[in-house]
Amino acid sequence: MHSNQDLVSVIMSVYNDEENIGNAIKSILNQTYKNLEILIIDDGSTDNSKNVLKFYEKKDKRIILLKNDINLGLTKSLNILIEKANGTYIARQDSDDISKTNRIEKQITFMKSHDLDACSSKALIKGSNKVIPRYSYYFPISFVLRYKNPVIHGTLILKSNVFEKIGKYDEEYVFSQDYELMIRLQKKNLNMKIYKEKLYILNMEDNISSKHKVSQEEFARKARLQYLNKNV
Repeated sequence: MHSNQDLVSVIMSVYNDEENIGNAIKSILNQTYKNLEILIIDDGSTDNSKNVLKFYEKKDKRIILLKNDINLGLTKSLNILIEKANGTYIARQDSDDISKTNRIEKQITFMKSHDLDACSSKALIKGSNKVIPRYSYYFPISFVLRYKNPVIHGTLILKSNVFEKIGKYDEEYVFSQDYELMIRLQKKNLNMKIYKEKLYILNMEDNISSKHKVSQEEFARKARLQYLNKNV
């Protein structure tokens, strides 16, 4: 049934997110694009996340569970998942966010029609009508990266061979690992666009960015300086 669809590997890292992961997983299981493998790593959770994950693993054979004995953090966990992925494309999904049902189908179609190496989409902030990226969407990504990362990490889809060209996530970046990755993607002149539709619902409350705001900005500043120093 899926012979004409490229395999997409959806990767998700989970840490103590028992309240949200069910909805995140269901949003991927319900995708109109069906040829998926869903790789989820439990990054040393101490709450009930493990049992929630096992419940969904039994419901759908496309789900593949991995586990870290201790909490390694998002960057290292994503690299483990990338190593295990078999897809032509690798798609991100955060454990506290929701993908609209046509997200993957629309992004893959867009990537193929524009010969893209990577693609993200706009997102709605959960519980509001606020859309991001907003104004930065209208400027070239290479320009916006001088000031901030315009890419919503959870919406990112890349050809798997991108990681062969630029390497995986830099494990020195405990936070803002997506910003640093986007910079390397731009350095290699790979093709990346942001899809204009809002295909993702982004949680901004009690998430990594809000819990570790200072550290997040410190690593973002490091990535930004690296980019500027090499582009002057």
